[in-house]
Amino acid sequence: MRGWKRARGLLFWGSVPLIPAAISKFLKQHSGPLTADLVLEPGNFGLGKVPKRLMPAGTTTSICGFCATGCQLKLHLDDEGRAINLSPQAGYPVNLGMACPKGWQALDPLDSEERAKVPLLRDAETGKMVPVGWEEALDAFVTRFKKIGEEHGRESVAFLSTGQIPFEEMAFLGCLFKFGMGFLHCDANTRQCMATAVTAYKQSFGFDAPPYSYADFEESDVIVLVGSNLCIAHPILWQRVMRNKRNPQIIVIDPRATETAQAATRHVKLKPKGDLPLLYALTHCILRDGRTDAESIARTEGLEEFLEFIGDYSPESMCERTGMSVEEIESLARTVSEPGKRVSWWWTMGVNQSYEGVRAAQAMINLALITGNIGKPGTGANSITGQCNAMGSRLFSNTTSLVGGHDFAYPEHREKVAAGLEIPLENIPSETSLAYDQIIAAAEEGKIKGLWIIATNPFHSWIDSGRLEALREKLDFLVVQDMYHTTESAQAADLVLPAAGWGEKDGCFINSERRIGTLKKVRPSPGIALSDFRIFRLIANAWGCGDLFAKWTDPEAAFRILRDLTKGRPCDITGLEGYEMIDRLGGVQWPFPETAGDGATTARERRLFEDGIYYTPSGKAKILFSPPAEMPESADKDYPFTLLTGRGTSSQWHTQSRTAKSDILRKLYPQEIYVEVNPADAARLGVKEHDPVTIRSRRGELVASVYIAPTVSAGQVFLPMHYPEVNRLTHPSFDPHSRQPNYKACAVVLEKVRRN
Repeated sequence: MRGWKRARGLLFWGSVPLIPAAISKFLKQHSGPLTADLVLEPGNFGLGKVPKRLMPAGTTTSICGFCATGCQLKLHLDDEGRAINLSPQAGYPVNLGMACPKGWQALDPLDSEERAKVPLLRDAETGKMVPVGWEEALDAFVTRFKKIGEEHGRESVAFLSTGQIPFEEMAFLGCLFKFGMGFLHCDANTRQCMATAVTAYKQSFGFDAPPYSYADFEESDVIVLVGSNLCIAHPILWQRVMRNKRNPQIIVIDPRATETAQAATRHVKLKPKGDLPLLYALTHCILRDGRTDAESIARTEGLEEFLEFIGDYSPESMCERTGMSVEEIESLARTVSEPGKRVSWWWTMGVNQSYEGVRAAQAMINLALITGNIGKPGTGANSITGQCNAMGSRLFSNTTSLVGGHDFAYPEHREKVAAGLEIPLENIPSETSLAYDQIIAAAEEGKIKGLWIIATNPFHSWIDSGRLEALREKLDFLVVQDMYHTTESAQAADLVLPAAGWGEKDGCFINSERRIGTLKKVRPSPGIALSDFRIFRLIANAWGCGDLFAKWTDPEAAFRILRDLTKGRPCDITGLEGYEMIDRLGGVQWPFPETAGDGATTARERRLFEDGIYYTPSGKAKILFSPPAEMPESADKDYPFTLLTGRGTSSQWHTQSRTAKSDILRKLYPQEIYVEVNPADAARLGVKEHDPVTIRSRRGELVASVYIAPTVSAGQVFLPMHYPEVNRLTHPSFDPHSRQPNYKACAVVLEKVRRN
């Protein structure tokens, strides 16, 4: 082949070394698709112009890699198959030709100068990060993690991963780590956004099964958004609400007058973390007045105990907890239980990121069950997911749940997975992994000595983030695998592995409504960065367990392996042939078993529980509840303000590691951190618009610019979560059922910064 040469066991393109000798030896020993893919496609190594087209010129489609709405984008390709522009896909049943600012600029982050292009290894003598080849990087990875494992056991190394990479890569990582490398503890950053919903659904329905379709936004008579700023966090879903022709009542339950609250027909401004007391008070009224659905209630368990419990939650007794009057509570109860009306309940992080989020989510599930608002158009108790592939992580990451919607605790599940993956049964642990916060705690205690971070940035995003800096000193070896070498986490690493980003690899995402969609490789990755899938293959071989994953030759091969594992589970997708079929059907909501029939005639919008049968042993949904707890940290005389956090603008995303790389997106949001302060509080503090103030909690402090906003109540302040300083303040408390952090409310004090 023109352009290739070989010297001393190294594979070169021009003068750039690609394959070190050890990996080249591996390729010689493994024939088949892997060899052809790695040796003949230099585009896999991100060398820019490549002799083989990435895709045919013209257009292709891909699911956006930001939030879990799951919009499909049309990618416009040049003659070499490289994406040069994009537009939203008109016919896709999710976004219907719409895109938010992030989607329109999805290609921008790929061109950043901050991309990780080569492995970086910290020099022991100078402490500086030094560029190395893949052979040296893999040798350091394997040698140091194996040494930790041999000295301290299989619980001494952990990984923290993501909801941002395709589920084929997630599954490969989880299976490699547990079944191949032999370690136990791992979790994904979906723990930070969706663990509450997962746990609530599992406990109530018997499986992590969001019941809805986005079409339900357009079919409801009453839409209740709890802790959900849909206009900003999920603007395309707000557009689906605006398409509703039933003249719906749109009710927003939130302490802040968010953009969504201002656009709604009714804003219920309750006290911070007054959601669970309010939901119980509404239930009390509805059951007291008999505004229930007998057929739906007959399909539940636990009603008698619930009736006794809910008697203590009259509107009168919950006024103080909610900040609402009896009349307001009674009126809202009538609105959400009016006979013949389709009522849908929706929640996001305002509920999930709480010390009692599971019970708040289940309180909405209970309301849907007792009023018959489930399994029908325009109904449901519906969690809106945060990250692009959080639903894929929930089913396939093999972290705290066994891959394919299975459970590590059940022998029959372990046997099925072992047979399906063709790995020894003894490689599959029966023990449960520690959750994210427990992994952090174990590292602080010196029990976990090695940590591998993949496609996430916990040194910014984790609650009370100052703990991570102290934690770093307890670790013997920290590896960060990411597309940027400049994230807070990568800056702290001993080894950085350069990974391809969205648009530079193939795979599948699963969105909030359970819809599986494909993403495409339309750009080469920079330097010698590799897709996470390829990195995992190289690690498997270097570790000595490559034979276990010999059939995981490429993402679509992995997809078919994972597809077959789902047989008989609620998430069964055995009816899907492959990526082409998914594209042809406009994405496919699970379940889609072999018995689904002719895919071309299958409905594009499908909801669960239309038959009233749930995934519990009895087939009935469980009504679950417990008394509301006190806030872990309430405002007091020393820290008199309650800090609220959330999404800032629709142009920002998480820790801004990607959105900050877009010139256009950066112009659409404030560059410096700001705090929303009520006008009365601003006057009392003697501060004006743009004045700097110090905000201090018991854990840390920051300086922010004042934005005077009547949208926050007196005694409350709001900080957007995207700025790195914010999580120095947040309180490290957790939901006892889901282990999800409580990001949304803690006590702070504000002080005017005195200028010299």
